[in-house]
This record gives sequence, structure tokens and C-alpha cells, in this order.
Amino acid sequence: MNRPTVVAFGGGHGLAASLSALRHLTDAITAIVTVADDGGSSGRLRAEYDVLPPGDLRMALAALCDDSEWGHLWRDVLQHRFSGQGPLAGHALGNLLIVALWELLGDTSGSLEVVGRLLGARGRVLPMATVPLTIAAEVVGRPGAAPDVVRGQSKVARAPGHVVSVWLDPPDPPASAEAVAAIMDADWLVLGPGSWFTSVMPHLLVPQLREALESTPARRVLTLNLQLNRGETEGYSAQRHLRSLQEHAPNLQLDVVLADPSVVDDPDSLADAAAALGADLVLATVRAPDHPAQHDVLRLAAAYRDIFS
Repeated sequence: MNRPTVVAFGGGHGLAASLSALRHLTDAITAIVTVADDGGSSGRLRAEYDVLPPGDLRMALAALCDDSEWGHLWRDVLQHRFSGQGPLAGHALGNLLIVALWELLGDTSGSLEVVGRLLGARGRVLPMATVPLTIAAEVVGRPGAAPDVVRGQSKVARAPGHVVSVWLDPPDPPASAEAVAAIMDADWLVLGPGSWFTSVMPHLLVPQLREALESTPARRVLTLNLQLNRGETEGYSAQRHLRSLQEHAPNLQLDVVLADPSVVDDPDSLADAAAALGADLVLATVRAPDHPAQHDVLRLAAAYRDIFS
């Protein structure tokens, strides 16, 4: 198989899972990462220095590290989190390194490339927008109740109930020009897995990114999560996930929807929902045998290999 050019979208652990799998197939990978995190170390640095939240960018870089002693060392350095009660407590060293490079170089993408070189990264990492974003959502806490507006990624992720709709503030943020170019030049685009409304959907809410996703000649695969009907998507079946995507980006067409059989209660209905988006449904066991809530890297890589071939 030719080594495809792939763009992966998301943030946090979900994006790290897809990147860890994709790096077994190609080193022509671009990760386009959400920049709406407002909690923990990222939130503190964002508020104090008025910068993009670095945490999801750091995790994507770590997932792309070279599979060598050097790459693993710098991955562990990047991921090291300070303990204790002092001012550094809770900060990941990689977050501090990224912010320091932004201050020194004044170049967001160039600084991430420097970190990538330290890791020997098999790919590159870009923010989805050039300014920090705020996620807002309508959340229904109980049946029949009026929806509440919840602002902030960390609050949306923890809000009891389920999300009805989601949007960004500012509503028309400037997209990374390099991210748009990568989308247009890709062979495959990979959306998900990840927190549905705070990691997967935000990319579709940046107008320039959504337009590129709709018009690119690349093929598109959506990877559904291993745990549905919980957190942000309480009460959502696999089919409802696809309908919500269609509601937020009605012009977006997919080519493949990848799902682990364990999350599919009605394969025919899910196949119909995928077909409504122009996609074929692919069922493949991609969960880790000993950790059913986590993707098995090699199984996920094999599923992507079969889809790309």
C-alpha cells in the first residue's frame, strides 16, 4: 500500500489514539487540534498568558513521537506533570515548554515543529484556529426541561444531561491557513474518536475548516467512540451521533463510518444513518481486550489500513 497523506482531527486522548494507530501506516500525518480547552494546566496558561491552550497540542505531539529511546524520553519529558502544592503543581512540563517557545519565537506552528523535532515526531501538529476559542452548548438536564446554556469546554464536558447543540465564541474564528492547506492536500481525513461535542464537533464549527472538509478531494472516515450514551452524549445511540453531525454540518459527506461492534445496537439502522451521510459502515473490533474503554493501537491501525487500501 502507498503511504497515504492523512489529516486527523480532535483533541485529548481520542486524537492521541488515532495518531498512535496512524503512525504505523504513514509518517505523512497532520494533526489538527482543538484550541478550546479551559481547564487544568492549559486553562491556567491560557488565562495568564492569553495564548492557545497547549495541552491537546502537547498530547498530539507525544503520540507522534519516534519509536526510539530518544523519542520515548522526550515524550515522557513532555508529559511529565509536576506534583505538590506549589505554583508549578498540576502543570505538564510540555505545556510550559510550548508556551516558552511561543514567547521566544513568536511563531505558533514553528514552535510546535521545534517540539516535534525533539520528539522525532512522525508527522506535524497544528492548531485548528489561531485564537483561543470558547465552546458553548445548550444542555438538557432532564426530560421536558428547557435547555441551559453552558459555556466553557470543561463545564460542557461535565454538565449533567445531554448536549442539544454546540457553538463557538468567537463564531467565525480565523482558521490556521496551514490546517486548511493540509485538508485540501490530504488523501484521507480522520475524525474521531474523542469527546463528541468538545473534541470532534468543534472542527466543523470553524467556517474555513468546515468549507475545506466539505470541498476537499480527500476521503473522510469517522471513528465512533467505544463508550456512547454517557457524558456529553447521554442518551445518544450511535445513530444519534451521526444525526447530530448532520445537524451541525449538513453539507458534510463522509466515505466511511468505523465502529466497534460492541457499541452498535442496531447495525441496519446505523448503516442507514451512515448512508445518509454518503458513507459505508465498517464494523471492526478495535477495543483493547483488557481495557474495553480504550482503543487497541494495532487493531485500530489494522482497521485504518483496510479502509485506506
